[in-house]
Amino acid sequence: MVTTDPILPGATLGVLGSGQLGRMFAIAARQLGYRVHVYSPETDTPAGQVGDVEVAAPYEDLDRVRAFAREVNVVTFEFENVPSATSRACAEIVPVRPDGEVLHVTQHRLREKTFLASRGFPVTPFRAIRSESDLRSAISSLGLPGVLKTASFGYDGKGQQKVRHEDELAAAAAALNGAEGIYEAFVDFEKEVSVVAARTLTGEFAAFPVFENTHVNHILDVTFAPAAIDPRQAREAEELARGILDMLPVVGLLTVEMFVTRSGKLLVNELAPRTHNSGHLTLNACPTSQFEQQLRAVCGLPLGATRMEQPAAMANLLGDLWLAAGGVPRWEAALRDPNVKLHLYGKATPRRGRKMGHLTAGGATVEEAVRRVTTARARLTGNS
Repeated sequence: MVTTDPILPGATLGVLGSGQLGRMFAIAARQLGYRVHVYSPETDTPAGQVGDVEVAAPYEDLDRVRAFAREVNVVTFEFENVPSATSRACAEIVPVRPDGEVLHVTQHRLREKTFLASRGFPVTPFRAIRSESDLRSAISSLGLPGVLKTASFGYDGKGQQKVRHEDELAAAAAALNGAEGIYEAFVDFEKEVSVVAARTLTGEFAAFPVFENTHVNHILDVTFAPAAIDPRQAREAEELARGILDMLPVVGLLTVEMFVTRSGKLLVNELAPRTHNSGHLTLNACPTSQFEQQLRAVCGLPLGATRMEQPAAMANLLGDLWLAAGGVPRWEAALRDPNVKLHLYGKATPRRGRKMGHLTAGGATVEEAVRRVTTARARLTGNS
């Protein structure tokens, strides 16, 4: 279903997925006067807690999916691992933004890399892997070390392994457990950056400043902006994002994760057709947050301003902090700095590696902003 009419406040928005990204989207939507319905297989979810209606049903129950779509004016999603059939069922009834083709490309690493490479975007050399023989052939042409990933359902380092030596090949191939994989040449990168950008049905485009990301155990740890790259690289990163959003084409939000190599070259690593962990600092640092921008884009409203009011940083809060604190972290200690903002996701059970919330802060410099969020996080367990 295609319509160019704006979907105005008072309408009902449907969200596929119910995690923290959906929660923050729902908060932004309700601030602008929209109602929000959430669909996922679970109950008492981060998004469901703040939405108007929470539907708990399997994504594969297409009758329930269609019934959900009949109650809303547009459907978007907060993570890409939604079955394509679910998106198609919704699209029979209401607009789905970004549409199912965007979801189809970005939820599968091999399709994603093939799409990017075939259209001239810079990517790491890669090969499709369906057997140990494929892996040996890929290593013969691309060399070692490299990274073997499952083609589907991977995030935060899940479903990927570094292959360093030939004697690891059999075990690495077996770890795919019959699933399709992708082998990528190892990139000796200097840093990782991301661009969160939005595009409307009429082609209006806006990107947030480039974010620089640091990871611990494959999970995003700290993000800051503006990234420590030169203006030429920042312009190139934005233009790469614009080209990808136009080419797909995206109506909504897309995050483009990139490597900056030691020679200064940008390589597109992954795409996420949604808001992103690295964009959380926009909640307090920009006139328009990434969540409001997603809403504006999918509803056909003019896009909001993306400039940064000051340098800013974000630090993730994982379940490990609860365990280190012996229970409840010391929230009052973290908030001792009045410039620090706390965002919790409403998850009842902390687990190692589970994202439970984040801290944001601004500063006169990037270094000051990073120091504020990391110091505040350390105070949660009494370590500062």
